[in-house]
Amino acid sequence: MTVAASATPAAVLSADEARRIALRAQGLLGAPDRRAGVPGVLRHLGAVQLDTISVLARSHELIPYARLGAVGRPAVETAYWGSGATFEYWSHAACILPVEEWPLFAFRRRAYRGRGNLWGHQVSPQTYRQVLDQLRAEGPSTSTELGGAKRTAEWWDWSDTKIAVERALAFGDVVCTERRSWKRVYELAEQAVPAELYAQDPTDAQCLRQLVAQAGAALGVATRADLMDYHRLKADQVDSALPESGLLPVEVAGWGAAAWADPAALAAEPRGRHRTTLLSPFDSLVWDRARTERIFGMAHRLEAYTPKHKRVHGYFAMPLLAGGRLVGRVDPAREGATLVARQISLDAPKYTEALAAALREAAEWVGCTAVRVEALSDEKLRPALERLLA
Repeated sequence: MTVAASATPAAVLSADEARRIALRAQGLLGAPDRRAGVPGVLRHLGAVQLDTISVLARSHELIPYARLGAVGRPAVETAYWGSGATFEYWSHAACILPVEEWPLFAFRRRAYRGRGNLWGHQVSPQTYRQVLDQLRAEGPSTSTELGGAKRTAEWWDWSDTKIAVERALAFGDVVCTERRSWKRVYELAEQAVPAELYAQDPTDAQCLRQLVAQAGAALGVATRADLMDYHRLKADQVDSALPESGLLPVEVAGWGAAAWADPAALAAEPRGRHRTTLLSPFDSLVWDRARTERIFGMAHRLEAYTPKHKRVHGYFAMPLLAGGRLVGRVDPAREGATLVARQISLDAPKYTEALAAALREAAEWVGCTAVRVEALSDEKLRPALERLLA
């Protein structure tokens, strides 16, 4: 059954008000809490997506950078890995999550366990026990240290040990709290997760209610589809959780769908400084294409997996956020100490100064001393842009 918004919404919002509420909820409007640092960003968002692509930096590094500015990259990695304050699990995708959210994913761990075989792989109970016994005896280990991959006639494939440890990760018997050279480091959950969190066993309904509330707080204002997408919940799961989530029904002009808002988002008008920055395509502000187009009017998609000749904006086109709007795209690369803007599109000449500022800050952050612009959608902008970048 679909949950409908109340006939009397708690608020009627303009599209502009909804946009600013979403920006503030995502930490991109108003002064950032620098004292809370990278851990504060993670707790605020509830999830930071991981991805193997690294252009300027890996996507999980770009998320706090977009909100805090040129935070030291070693500080980012220290906050994410090995601190005991985080774990990796399946949320929106493979995500870094605050360790406080460990109990909230009990519903998903139970669902995986109920399915038994995962990803079409089978493994013997004996192998599964051996992996757990090895981790208990030897401590945190990568899959290579546990048994690694196996070579088939044509390709590398998962070994039985790798299958077993990934299943144990899904089931919650092991946890990943660290990556080494981008490899997961596995550890027994009973040893890695704080005892007071490990002991909690909330019902599915309790998990879903809190995750929907958390998604609502991170989004500020959201449709049912938005709430589903944040932690990849099913429609019936969101519908069952919404009535007790604490989120308030609202009406947003032009959205054409029922919406809900975090009460805190409605309590005060969004004000403050807008960030000017380049966003990872995996940033939670823009990771949902439908929501991005609804709020910002930008039809954006990652083209890394699109054949080169079919790309429109480039391999890893990063939306340019300026003045609370998405006003262009930059496809970056690095060549030694030069940040290369391989392809740039800008909505209007008035955003040239913001573009230059975002490029300069990004270059400095990754240790580049120069910026070179290659393809520019409007070549008339080149003299002013290159002057600003000089």
